[in-house]
Amino acid sequence: MRAAHERVDAIVFDMDGTLIESHAVVPAAYRAAIMDAGGPLLSDAEIIAGYPLGPPAALLTHLLRRPATDRDLARYHAHLTALATQVTVYPGVADLLAGVAGRRAVGLFTGASHRAAEILLDRVGLLGHFQVLVGGDEVGRPKPEPDGVELACRLLGVPPTRTAYVGDSPLDLRAARRSGALAVAAGWGHQYDPGEPADRTAGHPRELLALLG
Repeated sequence: MRAAHERVDAIVFDMDGTLIESHAVVPAAYRAAIMDAGGPLLSDAEIIAGYPLGPPAALLTHLLRRPATDRDLARYHAHLTALATQVTVYPGVADLLAGVAGRRAVGLFTGASHRAAEILLDRVGLLGHFQVLVGGDEVGRPKPEPDGVELACRLLGVPPTRTAYVGDSPLDLRAARRSGALAVAAGWGHQYDPGEPADRTAGHPRELLALLG
């Protein structure tokens, strides 16, 4: 472990693809919201391609080809709530979060909106595990910029150099590195790319605590 990361006092997690399996539910909620607003019928691939644009309001604006309104966003969150029964927690994640409790500060930064994170985490029983929850709608720039990781660290009171950010996608790992946090790849996630540089890689949630020492 690099000298800057000799101590890991906090862990900040990504959500989708790291803690929960939601890769079918989120595009379905966007698709339904877009059709409600009179927009086109879009495939999962077309919707997912827009994820790097940022939180739901930014993606809805892109997909609707007009500024998204509060009503559009409310429709998306309503569909997400209805579909959330289909979301599952990756095996080992609940045990991991229980094992971390009391040992390190624990936060979450997701590209989803704060409200979407609350909906999904509450549905699967994970919401109470986090001292801090930061949504993509609460920062100025989306991943791979470091804004969200940095904000989560500030709210936890731990500098990025003593924090691990755990995520499955290349954008997660780039955001971690740019913030100065330890970049930990969630190798079980659906966007994991073994070609993306990471400081540590966990093949299963149960490996994470051992990796961080």
